[in-house]
Amino acid sequence: MGTNTFHLLIVELPEPRHAQPITLLRTKVGVRLGEGGISKGHIAPEAYARALHTLAGFKEEIELHQVTDVRATATSAMRVTSNGPELVKDIFAQTGIRVEVIAGDREAELICAGVRRAVALGPEKHLIIDIGGGSVEFIIANEQTIFWKQSFEIGAQRLLDMFFPDSSGVFPEAAVAAEQAYLQQVLAPLAAAVQEHRPVGLVGASGSFDSLADMQLGRLRTEAELPPSTELALESFRRSYAQLLTLPHDERAALPGILPMRADMLVVAGVLIDYVLMLTGITHLRTSAYALKEGLLAEMLTS
Repeated sequence: MGTNTFHLLIVELPEPRHAQPITLLRTKVGVRLGEGGISKGHIAPEAYARALHTLAGFKEEIELHQVTDVRATATSAMRVTSNGPELVKDIFAQTGIRVEVIAGDREAELICAGVRRAVALGPEKHLIIDIGGGSVEFIIANEQTIFWKQSFEIGAQRLLDMFFPDSSGVFPEAAVAAEQAYLQQVLAPLAAAVQEHRPVGLVGASGSFDSLADMQLGRLRTEAELPPSTELALESFRRSYAQLLTLPHDERAALPGILPMRADMLVVAGVLIDYVLMLTGITHLRTSAYALKEGLLAEMLTS
């Protein structure tokens, strides 16, 4: 249960247990839990209601598929808001689903475990990024080891609230400069880690990176269509980023491959990605359709 999107993954475990799980359902809902409140430290009433409505729908799917083991996790929006614990209680009261609110470090570990199922990292160090609505996780890892990880509460909804409150128009140059200056200040630990570990490639997990891969393709793919990993050409990112910066909301939302819900968040996420590329000098980009939920599944399969 992310700050922007809620995901539901239902799998069947075949016998023997070491065989690959069979995916029965993979779906997501744009709940926008952080909209209108996360920057003020609470979940807004409309977002709160959307969350309960979505979980009621998920509960129906869970019952329909006769699921025997349910794990639910929540991230930044429930981690930092004053009424997050209340929402956890209401979800349990209305659906019987127990929600575990996880810390940023734990979120980063699970994201890394999910990415490793999608991308063959090999022995070389990579920088993994997951841009959520509330937080952004950075992990430097190879196929076996996490060398450094940190979660920052600078997700796309927060960046929108700070730098692009009226997102109907074009993102002003001054706002780009202001966001870059803010990132330079907040992401000093990332700069130090990159200096120490020198990652050779960047892997972007789900969300904004899936949208950039869809823009590269020129069409919106469904959850079922997404391959585990996609090469994202640097030139394609640059082209998409330029479009996002120079178009007003309606034209951004109409671009091939963009979910209208992401049309504004992608702008501030693009500034963040551009800043990280500038900081690291990385030119090889890949996306991972797998992230936290696949990491949680991987952990459940090995426990």
